Amino acid sequence: MENTTGLRESKKLRTRRQLAATALELFLERGFDAVSVADVAAAAEVSKPTLFRYFPSKEDLVLDRFADHQDEAARIVRERSADRSPVGAVHAHFLAALAERDPITGLCDHPNVLAFQGLLYGTPSLELRLSHYSDREVELLAEALESEAVAPLTARLAAVHLVAVRHELGRENWRRLAAGQSADEAYPAAVADADRAFTMLAHGLDSALPIRPA
Repeated sequence: MENTTGLRESKKLRTRRQLAATALELFLERGFDAVSVADVAAAAEVSKPTLFRYFPSKEDLVLDRFADHQDEAARIVRERSADRSPVGAVHAHFLAALAERDPITGLCDHPNVLAFQGLLYGTPSLELRLSHYSDREVELLAEALESEAVAPLTARLAAVHLVAVRHELGRENWRRLAAGQSADEAYPAAVADADRAFTMLAHGLDSALPIRPA
């Protein structure tokens, strides 16, 4: 029974990935607004109802990959060392991701990543839908802070600021690459921006947030 369940879940995951990959290929080729859900379903050889069972909206075909990162900030805060504040932990993690040219930081000039980010930031409906994923990030981070006895409103305000800074830094890094800079050329400015942004948060938030719970 367990083996059957595992095979079924693996098949669902493969179908989900195939649908997302097919959709992204069409969107990049023709433009997001020029491709309908019916076009994606036909190209993937599934029905529209089947496609909607996997993805609630056309935008989710592109953005579903962000679901894997929704708990990242919360995990960073939960797993930080005893001598590090929440802001300091998220700051250090972002700097490490910049050094690795992690696509989530916007500082990755691989052609496929640039094409994806161009689609994302160049399509208003995708940016609007992205807020749905950001809201979940905020919820999870706020829960992590509340678990350390941070007052609910303080936890949510802190989470909103930390998530917003991560996203805006990523967007700014993408702008640099879209303007023609390489990731290596943009790296020093990306680090300086991250240091400035998280230092601004630290001066206001760290006085309200614990290093570690007592």
